[in-house]
Amino acid sequence: MVGGYGGSVPTKRAGPTKKRVAKPKRVAKPKRPTKAELATHTQTVLRHLKKDYPIAICELTHESPFQLLAATILSAQCTDARVNMVTPGLFAAYPTAATLAEADVSHVEQLVRSTGFYGTKAKNLIGMANAVMTRFGGEVPSAMEDLVTLPGVGRKTANVLRSVAFKLPGLPVDTHVLRLSKRLGITKEVDPVKVEMQLNALLPPKEWGEFSLRLILHGRRICDARTPKCDECRLAAICPSSHAS
Repeated sequence: MVGGYGGSVPTKRAGPTKKRVAKPKRVAKPKRPTKAELATHTQTVLRHLKKDYPIAICELTHESPFQLLAATILSAQCTDARVNMVTPGLFAAYPTAATLAEADVSHVEQLVRSTGFYGTKAKNLIGMANAVMTRFGGEVPSAMEDLVTLPGVGRKTANVLRSVAFKLPGLPVDTHVLRLSKRLGITKEVDPVKVEMQLNALLPPKEWGEFSLRLILHGRRICDARTPKCDECRLAAICPSSHAS
C-alpha cells in the first residue's frame, strides 16, 4: 500500500476561487487652463463687473494723496465705513504731512482709537508724515519702491495710492480681491503678492486699479465671505464656485 497504515494518499482540497476585483478607473485630472484661457475668463469677469459697477470708486473719503495714504493705513483690519467716521477729526487736527509729523502720538491714538490697533497706527501715521517731509519734500511719492519704504505701507497700500490718487498702474490685493479671484477660478494662489502678479499678467495695466475696486465692491455687496448671494450674481454662470451654476 502506498502511504502506510493502509490508507490512500489524501487529495488536496481546492480552496475557494478568488474573485478578480476590477481596478478602479483612473479619473483624469481636470485640464489646467492656459494663460490665454485665463486671460479671456478674466476679461469676461471684468466685462460683467463693469455692467454692475460702471463707476469704480474707492470708498475711503479723501481729498489728496496724503489723506488717502493716511486713510488706507487706518483701514488695516478695519472697515472703510469706520475709517470714514474717524478721518474728519484726524484731518481737521492734522490737515497736512507737516502738521501730522509734529503731532503728539497720544493725541493721534485718541483720534484713531476706534479703528483698532490704534497704538501701531498712530506711530505709523506720524512716521509716514515724517518720512514724507524729510525724504520726499512734503509730497507723497508715487513710485512703488518709494511708497513701500514709508511706515505702515505695504504693496496693497502702495497700489491704492498709485491707482486711485495718481492714476498709475496698480492692483491692490485685499481680502476681497484674494477671495473672489480664487472663487472665480482665476488663481489658486494664496499669497497676495503672487495673486497681484498673476492678475497683472492677465489684464492690461490701465485696468488694474479699477478691476481691483470692482472686485472689492462686488465682494462687499454680493460675494460675501460666508453667505455669497449667488442667485443675485451676474457672474454665477461663469463662476466655478457658484451655488447657482
